[in-house]
Amino acid sequence: MNQNHYYTNQPNSKSQEKHFSYVLKGFTFQFASDNGVFSKNTIDFGSQLLIESYEVPTHLTQGKLLDVGCGYGPMGLSYAKANPEMSVEMVDVNERAMDLAKRNAEANGIQNVTIHESNTYDNVHAKDYSVIISNPPIRAGKEVVHRILKEAYDHLVEEGQLVIVIQKKQGAPSAQKKMQEVFGNVERIALDKGYWILVSTKEKGE
Repeated sequence: MNQNHYYTNQPNSKSQEKHFSYVLKGFTFQFASDNGVFSKNTIDFGSQLLIESYEVPTHLTQGKLLDVGCGYGPMGLSYAKANPEMSVEMVDVNERAMDLAKRNAEANGIQNVTIHESNTYDNVHAKDYSVIISNPPIRAGKEVVHRILKEAYDHLVEEGQLVIVIQKKQGAPSAQKKMQEVFGNVERIALDKGYWILVSTKEKGE
C-alpha cells in the first residue's frame, strides 16, 4: 500500500503543517492540517455538504455521535460544537490525522469529544449511538465503505441515523442500495456537484 495516502496508519510523507480558519455550522473554526491526511488544504466539499445539510434531529441531540474516518476532524468537531449536549466520538486509522483532530478540538475549545484509533468499528464497542456520520475512505475500496454502512446498524439505538456523503461516480448508487438493504430505508437529503448525502434510520422494534 502507498504509505503516503491518507488511509494508512502512519503516513510517511514529510510533515508540512498548514493552518486555516473555516466557517461551519455558523462557527469559525481554526484548523491545523498536514501532508498525509485527507483534504489537507481545505475542508473538502463533501464534508461541508454533509455538515451544512444534516441537522441532528431534536430527539437525538442528548445522545452520542460517532464520526467514522474523522480525518483531522471537521465533521465531528462541527457537530460537537453545534450540539454541546452530545457526546461525540471520532475514529480514524491515520495517527497523524487523529493527532491533528485532538489538537483541533483543543484549539476550538471543544471538550465533548473523544478521539481514538479504530479501523472502522474495530475499536468501537458501544452500541448506543444516536447518529453515525462518515465521509467514507473511498480509496480503501468498496468493501471497507460497505462495511461502514452495514455495521453501523448494530451500533445505533432505535431511531438512530447513519449519515454519509459519497460522490455519484465513486459509488453513491451502490451505497444507497446497500443502506436500503441494511436499514429498509434511505433518503437522499442533498445533492450538489455530484455528491450525495444519504440518511438511513434504524426503525423501532427491528
